[in-house]
Amino acid sequence: MPSRFVVSAAVLAVLSLTGTAAAADKVYGVLMKTLSNPFWGAMEQGVKDGAAAAGVEYYLQAVESDQAAEPQLNVCNTMLERQPTVMLTAAINSTNLLPCLKRANELGIPVVDLDANIDYAIADQAGVKIAFTIGSDNEAAGAQGADYVASVLGADATGPVLVIEGLSGNITGQKRARGFAARLAEVAPGLEIVASLPGDWDRGKAANITQDSLTRNPDLKAIFAANDVMALGAVETVYAAGKGGEIVVVGVDGNVDAVKSIKEGRLSASVAQLPYLVGKQAVEVVGDVLAGKAVEQFIAVPTLVLTKAVLDEGTEPLLQYVK
Repeated sequence: MPSRFVVSAAVLAVLSLTGTAAAADKVYGVLMKTLSNPFWGAMEQGVKDGAAAAGVEYYLQAVESDQAAEPQLNVCNTMLERQPTVMLTAAINSTNLLPCLKRANELGIPVVDLDANIDYAIADQAGVKIAFTIGSDNEAAGAQGADYVASVLGADATGPVLVIEGLSGNITGQKRARGFAARLAEVAPGLEIVASLPGDWDRGKAANITQDSLTRNPDLKAIFAANDVMALGAVETVYAAGKGGEIVVVGVDGNVDAVKSIKEGRLSASVAQLPYLVGKQAVEVVGDVLAGKAVEQFIAVPTLVLTKAVLDEGTEPLLQYVK
């Protein structure tokens, strides 16, 4: 049976699962951002199921928040002391884990980039080699968000649009925002992005950004947030302003809270990243790496635009991976 317990203010959780005796010499170290975000909780479940199927042991750690860059580095260094067979990491930004990951390389420990959080050019400069990256195409996810906005408002729509980015310097949020902006200019050029601001993956900050934007742009047409946590903060402000249902609000991740909000008719849509599938497939592909097999450098997991209609119909095969 798995167990979870708090070990410090910096470390949110540790989860350990023991596999078969035959695989006991293979221990996977898994370092995520924060399990307080349902996105990473779903990925944790995928890792758990993948490890059970492969019959391997793993331990998982995460920090208190997805802004705790230095504590995450400390946790990474502590994980290395156990010399795991492989390190699967979801870095808070492109640079914070590089010293730890370089040391992992020096110890002969393969490093996996979960959810495409590491910039390869920056990693190369730091002398860090990544075995493979697995996650969604974040620019494509942003583009899907723009396609949805255009489908609701119309290709000829005009008016202001707000973009709420992720943590400043985080490549994931940057790609989602960039993909949204580029596609929106193509499919609905009359919609103008009047602000694109970092919400730091924080619900309260996103709510405040939305309030400021509504004050400046009372005719706001749409909001794109780089994750669901921020999108839900934006939705709160939109409804508090009496504009519920008038402004299209789109998030990214497809987490459990977003699904509930969409079903209730509040959040317009979420581009589901299927983190459960990322976690499960990551463990599967690691097996190939350790067996000396060639693997793709970037393994893309599909994304799915969740709307109330899609959820109510329940016929989309990918819905089985929405956790």
